[in-house]
Amino acid sequence: MKGFGKYAIWVYSAMAFVFLLIPIVYTIVFSFNDARRTNIIWRGFTFDNWLNVCEAQTVCQAFGNSVLIGVVATVMATTLGTMIAIALVRYRFRFRNTTTLLIFLPMTTPEVVLGAGLAAQFLQAGVPKGLGTIILAHTLFCLSFVVVTVRARVASLDPALEEAGRDLYGNPRQVFWRITFPMLLPGIVAAALLSFALSFDDFIITNFNRGAEVTFPSFVYTAAARGIPAEANVIASAVFFLAIILVLVSQFSAAARRRKLAKQG
Repeated sequence: MKGFGKYAIWVYSAMAFVFLLIPIVYTIVFSFNDARRTNIIWRGFTFDNWLNVCEAQTVCQAFGNSVLIGVVATVMATTLGTMIAIALVRYRFRFRNTTTLLIFLPMTTPEVVLGAGLAAQFLQAGVPKGLGTIILAHTLFCLSFVVVTVRARVASLDPALEEAGRDLYGNPRQVFWRITFPMLLPGIVAAALLSFALSFDDFIITNFNRGAEVTFPSFVYTAAARGIPAEANVIASAVFFLAIILVLVSQFSAAARRRKLAKQG
């Protein structure tokens, strides 16, 4: 029974990995398909899709819109979220607990409710839908995730370090940029990466507020009915490889820093 349990864990783990990786492998493999009209059936291997990825212009335009929206929404949400996180941890004011609850509410709200509510507000205010409304919507729901991530980092900081900076005659701005900000930076970067990932692949909230603009997820959703173009598979595969490279670089950098600190210690 003991040996059977050991093999059962291996089999279960292998099946879980296969189940998780099948969509990614399918996307990568069919990015090399000689698709011609449809990309549903394998017709042969080719590099043309990777060499002429913008031949289908709507794919690159949708991808560019998603990147633009993700970058702007990430900068806005990260800036506002960091300031809110610092205020919630470091300052005491009336309705602080209520403010914390309201900040976290968008995380628990279904996206369809959030998207429909925002669309109704834009309609009542007479704001035309487009990239601007998408960026505002993405900033709104990314803000909560930034506050949660940075708030945990702020709470872990030792206030004595900032007091030491002030004792050495540093003004508030110098203390923030030379002590507080560098120590918050890992949390801010993590929050920014999470915010960009959430914004880049959002479909539901975007679909309510995009008007005639097309983002990469909405393009893929529309194209899925007749077979996703191979160029879309190319972009999806490139994003996957880029994410893997960033993770590997981060892990190797962290390992190098640990070895350096170990040698110094």
